[in-house]
Amino acid sequence: MTARRRDRHGRGHRGPLAWPTVPTMTTRRERFDDLVLDAADRLRPHLGTRYAGTEFAVQDVPPTDPAPWEEQVAPLGRLLRATTSRTDRVVVYRRPVEARAQDDQDLADIVREVVTEQVAALLGVPAHELDPDVDPDR
Repeated sequence: MTARRRDRHGRGHRGPLAWPTVPTMTTRRERFDDLVLDAADRLRPHLGTRYAGTEFAVQDVPPTDPAPWEEQVAPLGRLLRATTSRTDRVVVYRRPVEARAQDDQDLADIVREVVTEQVAALLGVPAHELDPDVDPDR
């Protein structure tokens, strides 16, 4: 006796709608993470050995609302200096960056600028020294 498989209405066996290698299977979060990693990889040569352990992270939103005396705009990124328990960390906030982007190219440009500005702050140099495409007046 052979085992019967479920084959409703003779349409064949069910399977995934798209295979994992198809671009539709990557989420917006994964694509954003890839943009941050690409921007970080472009700047790794500038970090040298002193800052080689710098971590790059993505958070959805900043951890707190700004205080009444602070600028009322959500930050796009933050530099967390090294402590005894962690290395330097550059954090990019996904939701505020996505809210400012008009399209995918604009999103990639904003991510690159945010990462460049934070690394420049870490190194103590102007951002346009690391990436000539960054506006020095910004």
